[in-house]
Amino acid sequence: MARGLDGCFDAVGDIPFILTVYSPDTASFFERVYVVVRQIPYGCVTSYGAIAAFLGRRGSARMVGWAMNAAHNLSDVPAHRVVNRVGMLTGKHHFAGTHLMQQLLESEGILVQQDQVVHFKEHFWDPTRALSSKG
Repeated sequence: MARGLDGCFDAVGDIPFILTVYSPDTASFFERVYVVVRQIPYGCVTSYGAIAAFLGRRGSARMVGWAMNAAHNLSDVPAHRVVNRVGMLTGKHHFAGTHLMQQLLESEGILVQQDQVVHFKEHFWDPTRALSSKG
């Protein structure tokens, strides 16, 4: 597995990027969050605030957190890749088992110590930067 230009692993090759544009009338905020979270590359993490900013809702990081909590039954939403603004696993208590979030991140090559992503900036994926260049 090789790291791309953004430092993240490309686990599946050159899959075309698809970002559906939702209007507030046709999709909930949670659904728009899930579209973004599904795009986080293997071996990368992002923050609640970065997702909120990308969606034009700067200051709604807590609402993104609520969306991640509500995603625990959605197997195609890698909620374990969403952490707080400094790389802390603040959502870990929403995962089954005490250390599941950490185990999932470590299975992708991300080291976690004391509930914090080690070398957070190296693993950070900024949706505003990454997705705006793929439009």
